[in-house]
Amino acid sequence: MTSAHTSPTIIWPEKFLPGTTDNFVSNETIVKGLSSADIWKYLADITKWETYYWNCSKITPPKSGPMLEKGNKFSFSTFGFPPLPSEVYESVTPSKTEVGRLAWRAVFDGDGDDDKAVDVYHAWVIEDLDGDRVRILTQESQIGKPAAELSTKKPNPMLNGHQDWLDGLVKAAREGKQG
Repeated sequence: MTSAHTSPTIIWPEKFLPGTTDNFVSNETIVKGLSSADIWKYLADITKWETYYWNCSKITPPKSGPMLEKGNKFSFSTFGFPPLPSEVYESVTPSKTEVGRLAWRAVFDGDGDDDKAVDVYHAWVIEDLDGDRVRILTQESQIGKPAAELSTKKPNPMLNGHQDWLDGLVKAAREGKQG
């Protein structure tokens, strides 16, 4: 377990460094009564996403199975985009000595229209904290005209959508622990 003063952050590929892209959102929650293992089994298993996150559909899991591992390729539809070809860049299962990390890159070429193309990096950090608490951080950095347009909308649909993902993830983990 780490202290709040040394909490890990996202490891960004240089191309997606926040503040240098067209859009960036960050959502975080800390909840009591759940562990990183409780959260991980709902986050890393891509087939469970649609059960708790309304803004996700048309999932094609990796050929190796539903648990996302580094190098896996998968696709899913979100925010009105067609299924986005994605690749897992980080997958570290949380443990007593290791913070959980999951990150993927998703690219949509715009079907030949550069004004519709988008390139995103979405990352998660899951860590156990003292006092029977877990911290869940998700951040996404985006490049492309659709991302720039999303960044100016109020309320911010990306920020609100990712908060719904976080809230749904926590709810699914709580229900799974009780059931």
